Amino acid sequence: MPQIVFLPNEEHCPEGAVVEAKAGETIIEAALRNGIEIEHACEMSCACTTCHVIVREGFNSLEASDELEDDMLDKAWGLEPESRLSCQARVADQDLVVEIPRYTINQVSEKH
Repeated sequence: MPQIVFLPNEEHCPEGAVVEAKAGETIIEAALRNGIEIEHACEMSCACTTCHVIVREGFNSLEASDELEDDMLDKAWGLEPESRLSCQARVADQDLVVEIPRYTINQVSEKH
């Protein structure tokens, strides 16, 4: 069973976490099942960017993002080449190292 290593994030998992993932489940499903409360304002329907994560290791093991996800990611705060929406990125057979960005677009807009 693949593992997802969540890097430390002050709000979601201050110490970081290592969780077991089921092949075929999304990154956010594995996170939520293990008590890591990644924001998902659109209820995981690929209609926002609040579940944006950066896949630091294992990115190439994920299926490619589709056009809808790419369009949403264009609106994400802190977009990087390895960015994915955790509600769309399905775990394959490799371990992943995932960073939850410090802010989501919702948090950035609330500060202005």
